[in-house]
Amino acid sequence: MQDLAGFGLPWKALMFNGCALLWGLFFGMCLANASVMACPSVCHCIEKNGLTVVQCMSRNLEKIPPDLPRDTVILLLAANHITHIPNHAFKELHYLQELDLSNNDIETVDVGAFQGVSDSLLVLDLSNNRIESVPKEAFSRLRAKISLSNNPWHCECTLQEVLRELRLEPETVNEVICHTAVQEEYAGKPVIQVLDSGINFCNFHHKTTDVAMFVTMFGWFTMVIAYVIYYVRHNQEDARRHLEYLKSLPSNSQISKDLDTISTVL
Repeated sequence: MQDLAGFGLPWKALMFNGCALLWGLFFGMCLANASVMACPSVCHCIEKNGLTVVQCMSRNLEKIPPDLPRDTVILLLAANHITHIPNHAFKELHYLQELDLSNNDIETVDVGAFQGVSDSLLVLDLSNNRIESVPKEAFSRLRAKISLSNNPWHCECTLQEVLRELRLEPETVNEVICHTAVQEEYAGKPVIQVLDSGINFCNFHHKTTDVAMFVTMFGWFTMVIAYVIYYVRHNQEDARRHLEYLKSLPSNSQISKDLDTISTVL
């Protein structure tokens, strides 16, 4: 059969190459779509009103699954045994709007835990965990409405600064309670109630710091004084022993008499 377009290529070869290219593009699109829609084996993923919902509740998870679909909008991780939210835990989930981490065993939240979702996240539930404190930068730039109720919070300056920047869930705001505090009289009371009464935990922090500095300086001063007293007494003792030694030495006149006596004998 005559070559196509005078280039010496049979038309069947061109059709084969074209079909291979189309199949390659189609297969690549399927793989890309699969990578976006892949669901962790321990979770259940559904489409609800056009939104991807990833349901991982009550699955005995000890950490956040690393292979979550990138188009996840709602992520439900409640009622597991997660203890830690690491840096960049959700950085690939740019469409995430709702995140439920309630009823876990979370104790620590890293500074960059929510980096990557600060612009999209609208609801964050961290209630019923074991969180005592969080870095004040952990929730920076978050616009989400946050629930922090029923955690054993330690009420001090950092927590006060964290709460100042957050949008707390109004229905649970009085359930954010001081489990412990820099002043024991505030333990067992709602944090917001304490702060609304005019209490400033940061003042206690500064006072504690000032007292610690004073105690440290007093300790150093006492050590210096003790060393000076020891040094003076030690030198006095050395001087006394040296004086007694000098007194024990024979005088020049005595030495002369002894020499005369020896000369007479000789």
